[in-house]
Amino acid sequence: MSRPELRWVVGDGEPQALGSWLERHAPESASSLADGRVFVDGKRVTDAAFPLARGNRVELYAPRQIQADLRLLARFEGLIAVDKPAGIATEPDHSGIAGSVVARAAELVGVGSQELHAISRLDVGVSGVVLLTLDRSAGRRVQALREAGRLRRRYVAIASAAPNPTEGTWDAPIGRDRGNRRSAFGRNPEPAATHYRVTSRAGSAALLALEPVTGRTHQLRVHAAHAGCPLYGDPTYGGPKRVVQPSGAVLTLRRIALHAAWVELPFFGGVRVESALPAALQELWSALTGKAGELASALE
Repeated sequence: MSRPELRWVVGDGEPQALGSWLERHAPESASSLADGRVFVDGKRVTDAAFPLARGNRVELYAPRQIQADLRLLARFEGLIAVDKPAGIATEPDHSGIAGSVVARAAELVGVGSQELHAISRLDVGVSGVVLLTLDRSAGRRVQALREAGRLRRRYVAIASAAPNPTEGTWDAPIGRDRGNRRSAFGRNPEPAATHYRVTSRAGSAALLALEPVTGRTHQLRVHAAHAGCPLYGDPTYGGPKRVVQPSGAVLTLRRIALHAAWVELPFFGGVRVESALPAALQELWSALTGKAGELASALE
């Protein structure tokens, strides 16, 4: 979770409307309210007239710096698919509303962000296909597919070790850990299942094809870490943050080595929506001495 850029506690004699209070304390942050980057006692507030009281904790978060933008992949009846780059939150978070997948996808298709609902969520550091619905009917159809085990999703990951055995199903239940983390067998665990397969190796690293059966928060990252093969670029769950290449050059990882490569939608005639493997993962695999052609094996 990101840390606030600025934080105040409302003192004696200061209570007033939030908008006026911000003008006094952070006049350079005029857009922060509208963008959803202001939180009072941990809750997002966008109303300038919100009354502050003594002891309220006011936090202001910086906007996320986004290097790439969203691409529309497909639009069906009540359903759209977009290509999410790493670095964008699926839903609005502390870094604001406008930079989220939901808000940017709404702009792409010309609807209000309140009309879109993300039915597949990727973590900020993960890229690939995200599905959103425009109406309840489409949402129910996708949910029915999930419950019937007919919604296939393929992820490609680069792990710091190969799991043993090299193919199977991870089924450790996932619960809460400290902060925003999750853990296998954590607090209030929920059933979780991920099919996995090692498709190539490069030294100790492994290229994985992953298919989640369930959709728990951080599921693939937690399952991989629990299996002893945390993903590159995922220090939250024990993954390496950099790679030392044979030449001695150091590659610093700025994203998680996890990509949602395709989703199959049976009720549209078995159509598959695909997102190309990003250059950052190709660069990482090459730095690990893997061959470029091997990456395609995880898509099959």
